[in-house]
Amino acid sequence: MNAADEHKALIAALDSYRSHIDEISDEEFTQTPPIGGWSYAEVYSHIMQASLGSSIAAEKCCNKTGVNTTKGLNFRGMLMFLMGRFPPVKLKAPDALDGITKKISKEEARNLIIRLRKRLDELWPKVHDAAECYKIRHPRLGMLNARQWMKFTRIHLQHHLKQINRINKSFPQG
Repeated sequence: MNAADEHKALIAALDSYRSHIDEISDEEFTQTPPIGGWSYAEVYSHIMQASLGSSIAAEKCCNKTGVNTTKGLNFRGMLMFLMGRFPPVKLKAPDALDGITKKISKEEARNLIIRLRKRLDELWPKVHDAAECYKIRHPRLGMLNARQWMKFTRIHLQHHLKQINRINKSFPQG
C-alpha cells in the first residue's frame, strides 16, 4: 500500500470507530459483553491510547530522536507487515498496556478519537519524509521506523474493529 492509501485506510478505520460509537447504547458501552472479555469502553481505551503511543513513537522517529539503527522488524513483525494484519489467533495485549486500559465514557472515547485524528493529520506529512534509519522498539515486533509505526497503527485499529464487531454480535439485538 502506498503512503496515500495507507493514510486513507488509517483515517477510514478511525471513522469506523467514530460511527460505531454512535450505534452503541451508553449502558452497553461500559457493560462486559456476554462473550466476556473487554467492554466497548475498554477496547476504545486500549486502541486509542495505544494509537496515541504509536504516534509518539513515529514522531520521535521523524524528529530523529529515535535510535539510528539498521535493526528492523523481527520475524513476527515481518510476518504481520507482509500479511497486513494481525495473525488469526487471539493475542493478549502486552502487560505494559494493562495499567492504562480502563473503562472510559463515550465522551472520553470521542475526545480521544478527535485527538488522535488531529495528531495523525499533523504528523502524516513528517512521516512521509522521515529517515528510515531512525526507529523506536515495539515490544513485540522489533525496531520500527515512522512509516512502520503508522502502518502498525492502521493494522492495530483494523484488528480491534473486528473485536468491536464480535462484541456487537454478542449482545441481544433489539
